[in-house]
Amino acid sequence: MSTLFDAGCVECPRLAGFLQQVRTDYPTYYARPVPPFGDAQPWLLIVGLAPGLHGANRSGRPFTGDHAGILLYQTLHQFGFASQAESVSADDALVLHGCRITNAVKCLPPANKPETGEVRQCNHYLAAEIAALPAGAAILALGSVAHAAVLMALGLPAKTAKFGHGAVHELANGSKLYDSYHCSRYNTQTRRLTTDMFHAVFAQIVADKN
Repeated sequence: MSTLFDAGCVECPRLAGFLQQVRTDYPTYYARPVPPFGDAQPWLLIVGLAPGLHGANRSGRPFTGDHAGILLYQTLHQFGFASQAESVSADDALVLHGCRITNAVKCLPPANKPETGEVRQCNHYLAAEIAALPAGAAILALGSVAHAAVLMALGLPAKTAKFGHGAVHELANGSKLYDSYHCSRYNTQTRRLTTDMFHAVFAQIVADKN
């Protein structure tokens, strides 16, 4: 059985080399594969793209330390998944309830863009995470890359389900895959993704569970 996470993973030469350089440039940064964060047995798994240079790559916690996590953690708190509305550092008091956050690629990629082969190489970790979920758990993909990675982890062809903000896909294992635009600075500042749009996705997830 594949492990859910390996802090010493160097399977992708380009990413491992890049992280080595980042550790030199930013000696106080975490700068290693970033582990999932949250409930060990969640009914909602949130899948992002990859750690950000000055966010998770710095802090060691997904969506923590940069703009991308602001809307996510505020929303998680509003919908009862998080004990507080802000994620400050990996050792703060924040606790997630019924929810875990992970990434399609666990290491920081240059220019925040993992190559297709790197998504594929890292996918066995995501597959193990999904396989360990409780029956009927929901999965939220933040962006098209995360969406494709979830399908890959389930052994499903890309054409099985088309990504679209607000889309909901029934999966053969009894789970549902929900799609949202990524809560990146670009998407929120251009209003491609608004707070109301993001909240609507979570409202649907919660309503479907209840």
